[in-house]
Amino acid sequence: MSSLSTSQNSLNSMASPRPDPSANQGPSAHINNSHPRSIVTHRSTQAAALAEQGEPLLQGNTVSNLIMILPPIYGAIQTYKDGLEFRYVYSFLGLAAVGIGSWCFHMTLQYEMQLLDELPMIYSTCVFVYCLYECFKQENTLSLFPITLLLFFSVSVSVVYLQWKEPVFHQVMYGALVACLVMRSIFIVTWVYPWLKPMCYISLSVFLLGFLLWNIDNLACDSLRSTRQRLPPVVGAVTQFHAWWHILTGLGSYLHILFSLQIRSIYLKHRPKVKFICGVWPMLHMEAQKTS
Repeated sequence: MSSLSTSQNSLNSMASPRPDPSANQGPSAHINNSHPRSIVTHRSTQAAALAEQGEPLLQGNTVSNLIMILPPIYGAIQTYKDGLEFRYVYSFLGLAAVGIGSWCFHMTLQYEMQLLDELPMIYSTCVFVYCLYECFKQENTLSLFPITLLLFFSVSVSVVYLQWKEPVFHQVMYGALVACLVMRSIFIVTWVYPWLKPMCYISLSVFLLGFLLWNIDNLACDSLRSTRQRLPPVVGAVTQFHAWWHILTGLGSYLHILFSLQIRSIYLKHRPKVKFICGVWPMLHMEAQKTS
């Protein structure tokens, strides 16, 4: 997932000759995470900065997206095998799409890949919102009004963002969707299924921890980068807070899907059971029979 630049100092210090406008090589994204954290307008400047800092940071920010790709794909397959509603298959695949887009962006830093990173965040979270707000409806029913509303929201955000290209706008719109999820989740575990509080608060805490590290990375990127250069590679990797943002928000989003799926299956009188793959990774399995 990409983040807004907060410092222009690194750009000034790494300035390079103006590139040929006809050139079509090198990174072109409007947002460049902490490699370096600056809004870059010239491709050659950005490429020079990346070459100066080396590949490990890019690799960490790229490979850390695997947590948003592999487990959700497995979750989508398992959900399909259990015969559950396709909205949850789409939820898992939406999260995987975010991970793939983020992988492509951090690997190339191209503007098109930046959009492939950011816009699926909006689309997948709209699916999350639909699932959570429609969890107490009859099985396999579709509600046209929320679908239309969320579709209009997604298209509007996409059109405005493609024209405006302001990262803060994207972040505010994404934050509004997350706020809807948080409020609905707290309402459900407070008034409907209080025994699901652990799953709710764990997913929320993991996501917010990633959000905190992301903001620390935004505000202290220059100092973190200089510190990382003085540390052994293994230790320095721990300070790649943007990579931790990928890992923690990917895990938090995955747990939220399990939480939403658990709410839905309980309402439909299925018997959900959390199992751990290799004793570590949580999965939700459904028993075939229903309770009376």
